[in-house]
Amino acid sequence: MSDAPATRPTSRAGRDLPAAIGVGVALFAVLAIGLIWVHWLFIALATVALCLGAIEVARALRLKHMHAETVPIVVGTGLSVLGGYLASVIDLRIEPTTFVVICLAGTLFASLAARLPRGAHGFVRDAAASAFVIAYIPLLGVFIPLLLGSSLGALRMLTVIGCVVAADVGAYAFGVLFGRHKMAPTISPSKTWEGLAGGVITAMAVGVLASVFLLGAPWWVGLPLGLFVSLGAVLGDLVESLIKRDAGLKDMSNFLPGHGGVMDRLDSMLLAVPVGWLILHLALGL
Repeated sequence: MSDAPATRPTSRAGRDLPAAIGVGVALFAVLAIGLIWVHWLFIALATVALCLGAIEVARALRLKHMHAETVPIVVGTGLSVLGGYLASVIDLRIEPTTFVVICLAGTLFASLAARLPRGAHGFVRDAAASAFVIAYIPLLGVFIPLLLGSSLGALRMLTVIGCVVAADVGAYAFGVLFGRHKMAPTISPSKTWEGLAGGVITAMAVGVLASVFLLGAPWWVGLPLGLFVSLGAVLGDLVESLIKRDAGLKDMSNFLPGHGGVMDRLDSMLLAVPVGWLILHLALGL
């Protein structure tokens, strides 16, 4: 018998495969339960994810000697997302969009004030870091409660998520089968123009089906929805990849065993949801 210790199976990417599967299944179950039955559970999970994402991005910027004010940003993120959803479903005598704008402005004010005691050296650099994290995480993240709090909000959210997943699956399948031309070799070497086209086509097909059978909207709404949501998802993935490359990171963190950081799972959705919210708002109203 060998005395060598047993090793946990890993994927070709070097990840802990059982942990990745377990975490993925658990997250999917919680998200599904929250989206179908308990919307506050979905919003709570989204809030935690966005707060952890803000911490991850702030840590990455710190490697570039840019010190964002993490505490006020995390508090502001939580207030913006939870309060934005509360304002969407309960009459607080304030529009949800107005509420989140006030929260985001307050987050920026608090971040600037928190930086003042450390003096003038590096102030512009650190203030820019805080502003970047606020713009990247809570400013984009507040569209999650705005989307879920709208009419048929759960179905709208499901439609956008479906388009993002379809874009990812379509891009992978078309990339494997037909991929020849690299789209962004210095950022994400595996992405190809053929894969992008396949992802867009697949997302548009899902968008059309969801528009008709879930939202009761005209079929053509799914065409721009699938197109722009898939492009937003790709842009989100590339932006997060650039942040990691600039900071010299493989993963944003190890918050999610087998998956890396929260932002490694949230990146595509973070830019896709605002796009989906806008298109569905223009097509279907509030």
